[in-house]
Amino acid sequence: MISAAAQNARDKWLEAERALKGAAENTLTAYFGDITEFLVFMTQHKGEQQGLAPLSKITITDMRSWMAQMRSGDVGARSLARKLSAVKSFYRWFAEREGFDPTAVLSTRAPKFQKKLPRPLAKDAAQAVLDTVEFQSKEGWVGARDTAVITVLYGCGLRISEALALNGSDAPLPDVMRIVGKGGKERIVPVIPAARDAVETYLKLAPFPREPDGPLFRGTRGGRLNARQIQSVMQNVRMQLGLPATATPHAMRHSFATHLLEAGGDLRSIQELLGHASLSTTQAYTAVDTARLMDVYNKAHPKA
Repeated sequence: MISAAAQNARDKWLEAERALKGAAENTLTAYFGDITEFLVFMTQHKGEQQGLAPLSKITITDMRSWMAQMRSGDVGARSLARKLSAVKSFYRWFAEREGFDPTAVLSTRAPKFQKKLPRPLAKDAAQAVLDTVEFQSKEGWVGARDTAVITVLYGCGLRISEALALNGSDAPLPDVMRIVGKGGKERIVPVIPAARDAVETYLKLAPFPREPDGPLFRGTRGGRLNARQIQSVMQNVRMQLGLPATATPHAMRHSFATHLLEAGGDLRSIQELLGHASLSTTQAYTAVDTARLMDVYNKAHPKA
């Protein structure tokens, strides 16, 4: 059992992440689990509850013991790197608050792992997905709803959480939408006619009234649509079309970025449309080679 002081420090850090950095609830839930797991390990490792003073004296050896324990429990390198990132973030805040040197924690190296680059769909495959989605449900309005959601993901480059967060007041979709993404960051996203039409078709068939403060995309019981439903639909579609397991709802967003770049869009504009904090993230979302990326980048940002 972790000490009350440690629990309090964890909870106050989470509050700061929510209030100051606008961390999403899913992120906060993951942080809570990671930090709690870390604190429980340190309590057991030291053989006593870890108050604030002992926690400020964690050594490199302690950190290595924690990482070894995680790896022995079948925690993969990618997951461990994420957990370590959460611990380091907590300790930066904790050290500033308590006035100690967090070097032992912050200098701990994350395990190396092969980053999985997203695999966007080819244009014809993306179109086949859009043409096939509506046939995955026996209810016409549900098929129209799923088509509308996936069309918005592909046509506007939204994250699935962003699409499902839309409310009735957002319809009919305007020419451009203001989207609040990760960390509370806002961006302006153009809406293609196909996305607008798909949403209107769905709304005409939906058995629920359009409520300004209610969800735009509803589940069969009228509540806000769950992302798992769209993931299930995409699973059925890719099995029907013979597409790889990487053909997920998020792959439609990847495809949006890649197809824009292939059409001559510049990286900086695509970065803004996707809501990426750095250009390197946008590069990872594209499926073109490095030479093509640099050519587009240099044309968009010629050197003086």
